[in-house]
Amino acid sequence: MTVIKYKKIWYALSMLLIAASFWAIHKYSFNLSTDFKGGTITEVSYTKRPEKDLLESNIKKLNLGGFSLRPSGEKNYIVRTKELSPEQIKELKEILEGNIERQNTIGPVAGAELQSKAVKAIMVVVLMIVLFVTFAFRKVSKPVASWKYGLATIIALAHDVIIPTGIFVFLGHEVDLLFVTGLLAILGYSVHDTIVVFDRVRENLRINEDKEFEATVGKSVSQTFTRSINTSVTILIMLLALYIFGSSATQAFSLLLIIGLIAGTYSSIFIASPLLVTFYKLQKNRPHPALS
Repeated sequence: MTVIKYKKIWYALSMLLIAASFWAIHKYSFNLSTDFKGGTITEVSYTKRPEKDLLESNIKKLNLGGFSLRPSGEKNYIVRTKELSPEQIKELKEILEGNIERQNTIGPVAGAELQSKAVKAIMVVVLMIVLFVTFAFRKVSKPVASWKYGLATIIALAHDVIIPTGIFVFLGHEVDLLFVTGLLAILGYSVHDTIVVFDRVRENLRINEDKEFEATVGKSVSQTFTRSINTSVTILIMLLALYIFGSSATQAFSLLLIIGLIAGTYSSIFIASPLLVTFYKLQKNRPHPALS
């Protein structure tokens, strides 16, 4: 199939996108939210909620430094700022002119702990996914060892996390716990799509043991291509509707999922499966194939 034939082009495109993502992360760095760096969270409710732009303009007059303002429900706003002094809290309440529902302060130690736990959560999920894929394909030993299916999966997952993160940072969106939730959702979708293709490869290997491996992988991708695209387009339509018609509170989250969905679909078809062929060819060229 064309996907396997032109795998070097897909590799080059992915490496270009990954390099651009790392550049964006290095250039602009993460815009960490109060969840991760500590600060004050204030939720205010209104009988008639004022316009967001007007409220942001009023808060800027306090010179609190960086802050974020997000709608919550139909009548509330959530304001995230640096850790405020009692005087600043009083000034903020006067500017908001609403009913303060809650106001919490997260110290830098608690924020750092959340940041550490978020990174660990992503690493644990990736590790468990790789172990599951290796276990699921444990009976596939020829012509590519089962652990290489897990290796191809982890490379595809890294691709699907790095690219959305780079674009998210480049656009200046805030990195918070919702962002971490989005990455975990992307990982789940991506591995699901990848396993569908790998499972077809395993089935075709069982049916046609003597067929060339590259041809088998190409056939498997062809058989699952329409299914993968149709599923992705269906989900994409839903996410676009959420992004366009949903509240501003969920726009960044839905945008992250849209980017991750596209990256995940691409990697499942154009990266993970061709990697199996690449591993197979590297294995054939080794002087001691028994070590593969």
